[in-house]
Amino acid sequence: MTVDTNGTRLTDLFERGLDAPICLTWELTYACNLACAHCLSSSGRRDPRELSTAEAKAVIDELEAMQVFYVNIGGGEPTVRADFFELLDHATAHHVGVKFSTNGVRITPEVARRLAANDYVDVQISLDGATAEVNDALRGPGSYDTAVRAMRNLADAGMTNFKLSVVCTRHNIPQLAAFKALADTYGAQLRLTRLRPSGRGADVWDELRPTREQQRELYDWLVAHGDSVLTGDSFFHLSAYGRALPGLNLCGAGRVVCLIDPVGDVYACPFAIHEEFLAGNVRRPGGFAGVWRESELFRRLRGPQSGGACASCAFYDTCKGGCMAAKFFTGLPLDGPDPECVQGHGEELLAGRPEDRTGVPRPSADHSHRTAPRVGPVLVPLTRRPPVSACAEDPLAGLRIH
Repeated sequence: MTVDTNGTRLTDLFERGLDAPICLTWELTYACNLACAHCLSSSGRRDPRELSTAEAKAVIDELEAMQVFYVNIGGGEPTVRADFFELLDHATAHHVGVKFSTNGVRITPEVARRLAANDYVDVQISLDGATAEVNDALRGPGSYDTAVRAMRNLADAGMTNFKLSVVCTRHNIPQLAAFKALADTYGAQLRLTRLRPSGRGADVWDELRPTREQQRELYDWLVAHGDSVLTGDSFFHLSAYGRALPGLNLCGAGRVVCLIDPVGDVYACPFAIHEEFLAGNVRRPGGFAGVWRESELFRRLRGPQSGGACASCAFYDTCKGGCMAAKFFTGLPLDGPDPECVQGHGEELLAGRPEDRTGVPRPSADHSHRTAPRVGPVLVPLTRRPPVSACAEDPLAGLRIH
């Protein structure tokens, strides 16, 4: 258990909130060349209201003044913004470290060398299958080869310890060792995150979420490899198996983390893009600092939490009732058990939902390229084939971003 010099548990301190977030997620744009079935922000089309270059730089200046350690930039695909590198350079020049997630489409050898030369930049390459068959079923044809090519370019440029970021699903849990081997091949660090029913993920969560047996498999694997694998506190609900996983093991929404979306709206959690968790907008008087310090929503989240139905559970102190966003977008009470509670309490509540999901909240906006929800299961081929040669033409070349 981590304590400060005064003997206070850091988790207790963080639950009360900090003067500034330790880090924040910033979705720079909803534009994306892919249409991943489980995209948490329903990205695809650019929102014409997104923050201008000058507005984005002003936010960065605020983060510097607040002494925010780093910003985790995502999207959409952030590198498709014409001013992406201008904003990245502005942030690192103003003592704000940048971690950004990308599908790798713009990570050319030249770009890789530029990134490797900046010590304040970390790159996360998104890949959700250790084989093309599993990955491309979720992320689109050719996306596996694009991601692997990006990792190769980063490795060739001398960038070490960049991240291979994986969203865990029932189709890739059997590939955990293969993901680790793939990361090791390119000198990357494996980062595993949880599948949330957010954005388009709400449409596929039931069919993609790991089975109960796979949850245990994942937990045991994380216990064995926790020192070399990052999770971003995604799996603190699994701590109810008996041993806390590395990390804070708490929901940091509005306490130590938050989200800024492309139009400047500030949400308590990167996985809860819904008006229920909207705290304010950086364009309003007071800017981001005003939202972080004065939002009534954040004040409530930083107040004492009762634990609700979970308070009497012997494992409450370790799992804290699980993920707020996962509960919200599956229609479960926020003071109830996580839908993937390892004690089975969430399954009981999920089973009681109406088949048509009446009353289950939906994400506030959909920026998908498509105009109608995807219908039918996510199909993952069972056949295996070797990856396409690294010399193959970029399958996304010439694709126009709208």
